[in-house]
Amino acid sequence: MSKTRLLIRSLAVAAMVLSMAATAPSALAAAPASGAAPAARIVVFDLNRAFQASKVGQSIAQQVVDLRKQAEAQFKSEVATLQRERAQIEAETAVLNASVKAQKENAWKARAMALQKKVDERGNLIQGGVIKARAQVEEALGPILKGLMQERQATVMLDRGAVLIAPPGLDVTPTVVQRLDLKMPTVKVELAPLPPAYQQAAARQQAAQQ
Repeated sequence: MSKTRLLIRSLAVAAMVLSMAATAPSALAAAPASGAAPAARIVVFDLNRAFQASKVGQSIAQQVVDLRKQAEAQFKSEVATLQRERAQIEAETAVLNASVKAQKENAWKARAMALQKKVDERGNLIQGGVIKARAQVEEALGPILKGLMQERQATVMLDRGAVLIAPPGLDVTPTVVQRLDLKMPTVKVELAPLPPAYQQAAARQQAAQQ
C-alpha cells in the first residue's frame, strides 16, 4: 500500500472518529436495548481518480512531463558524445592492441556510468518533487473529506478500490474533485530530494541493476 493511500485513510479514520463522537448520544439513544451497534453510514472515495480528474492532479502530471523533457534536453549532448565515442572505439577495433582497447573501453564505461548516475539523480529529484506536491494536495484533501463526511453524516469512508459494487450516490469523488479544484487548482512541482524511505528503495534498485 502506498504512503499516499495510508495518509488518506488515516484522514478518513480521523474524520470517522469525529463524526462518530458528534453523533454518539443520538445513536446510542436510538440503539436497541440489546446493545447492538448503530448501522454504519458509508461513503466511498477514489483517490487515484481524484488526482487524475482534478485540475491540480493534471497540473502535476503536465509539470512532470515538462521536467523530464528539460532533463532529456540537458543530457542530450552528453548522450550524443558517448554514442560517437562508442562508435569510434568499435571502428578502431581492428587497429588497436588489446591493452589500448581495454583502456578506452574502461574509460568509456566510466563516463557512461557517471552520466547514468546524473540521469538517475535528476529522476529522483523529479520524483521527490512529485511526492512533495502530492503531500500538499493530501493536506488540502483532509478538510474536504472531513466536511463531506459530516455533511453526509457518514461514519465510514471506504477506498473505492476496496469496494466491488456500490450505488453511485455513495461515491463522493466527483464532489471532492469540484471542491479541490476551487481550493487548489494547481501546485508547483519543484525538484526535491526523495524522502529517506524512497532513497533506500532507489539505492536497492540501482544496486540490483549493477
